[in-house]
Amino acid sequence: MKVMIVVTHLLGTGHLSRALTLGRAFVAAGHEVTVVSGGRPAPQLDARGMDVVQLPALASKGTAFTTLLDDTGAEADAAYLQSRTEKLLETFAALAPDVLITELYPFGRRVLRTEFLALLDAARARSPHPLIYASIRDILAPPSKPDRAGQTEEIVTTVYDGVLVHSDATATKLDASWPVTPALEAKLHYTGYVAPPPASPNPDGAGQDEVLVSAGGGDVGDALYAAALTAAGADTARWRMLVGGGAERLAAWQARAGDAAIVEAPRPDFRQMLHGAAALVSMCGYNTTLDVLQSGVPAVFVPFDDGGEVEQTLRAETLARLPGIRVLPAADLTPERLAQALRDVLSDGPRSALDLRFDGAAETVRLITRARAMA
Repeated sequence: MKVMIVVTHLLGTGHLSRALTLGRAFVAAGHEVTVVSGGRPAPQLDARGMDVVQLPALASKGTAFTTLLDDTGAEADAAYLQSRTEKLLETFAALAPDVLITELYPFGRRVLRTEFLALLDAARARSPHPLIYASIRDILAPPSKPDRAGQTEEIVTTVYDGVLVHSDATATKLDASWPVTPALEAKLHYTGYVAPPPASPNPDGAGQDEVLVSAGGGDVGDALYAAALTAAGADTARWRMLVGGGAERLAAWQARAGDAAIVEAPRPDFRQMLHGAAALVSMCGYNTTLDVLQSGVPAVFVPFDDGGEVEQTLRAETLARLPGIRVLPAADLTPERLAQALRDVLSDGPRSALDLRFDGAAETVRLITRARAMA
């Protein structure tokens, strides 16, 4: 099959990372994959075996997701947005995919609905049209207005062949964060969590016995890094902060850290480093959560809640019951409370294996392959 995955990450890189994990699973099964990325390039992510088409890049202005910035940092104008739509449609026409997957849309990215609707119109106009699936994580940002859920359901039930919910239904179902009617329920397919295969320990020992601090690949997390630096200065353990957001931001944190912590850019071997780490301090994004659950590393989660975001808080609430995990709300974050939370998780001892499904990427391939055979 020829598979086209369309994704735009606006703040961190989690959406793109998950889309690439899906892509690698299709590639491993012998299919041809094109990922169309509309966010800023993230070269640290693994795109081997896939064609990656970069649209004119967008980012949000912090958590103001309705304010879109172009690749110069200026507010994107109508011509810039139109150039994205044109390249998206040109890519679709040239590829003629058998399967089209839209990451998050129509459950999110409403600010980009013009380009997504143009793509869906082109897909439906082609004969035969591709299978069309939406790909969503376990927890969504709940609809901000009552009519949003209805509008989303109408698009799903009239255009989409299904919705891939990348969660284990025994742990988290979609109705934990989104209204699910019988009509929408009929479209849902719980795939299990989309995670790469468990990483092996880092052969060079990077991260061994360290406290790792990460806020993802975007330019968020300043309060987390600030608290971590103060806590690191009073601790005998070695701390390592992985700071995204570009070279200028990285240099500023390196200068601020001094000898208190190692500060470097996000690393491609991050998942391997977790196996030998003493603990992880991070936000509670989808991909990082799975890394923690797979590796067993003790973790302190500080859920991202800027701009009224609730997704990470909802996810953290489902994890707070587990040993070796503590949740520290951003409003309660201080160096002292962070240090205490770390002492608590380290005293819990090893976390027992969880009976959850982490094969969501492979299950997605199996599900779509069966649907294609029946089409």
